[in-house]
Amino acid sequence: MKKLEIVIQPEKLEDLKAILDESSVNGLMITNIMGYGNQKGHKKVYRGAEYNVNLLPKIKVETVIEPDIAETLITKIVSEIQTGTYGDGKIFVYEVQDAVRIRTGERGHDAL
Repeated sequence: MKKLEIVIQPEKLEDLKAILDESSVNGLMITNIMGYGNQKGHKKVYRGAEYNVNLLPKIKVETVIEPDIAETLITKIVSEIQTGTYGDGKIFVYEVQDAVRIRTGERGHDAL
């Protein structure tokens, strides 16, 4: 199994959810986060004073999927979510050893 941690701009959340639903992804977790990458934030002007905004709002979506659909799903997410500008986000891929459904005790693929 593979765990995908997908960090995106908040306005792209509905697009990402649609992609995951089309791909029959079973469950996901969504977290509001703040951060920055290569862009290092941006400058704003408030009442004539200029200041830096370093931490930008992002959304982190986590899901665990079957390994055979991982690459296809990643390719689809990248092609449909990207705008070509800084801050589009990142996808982190992890190996998952096991999963356990607490309610029934099912393990592995059955727990997804």
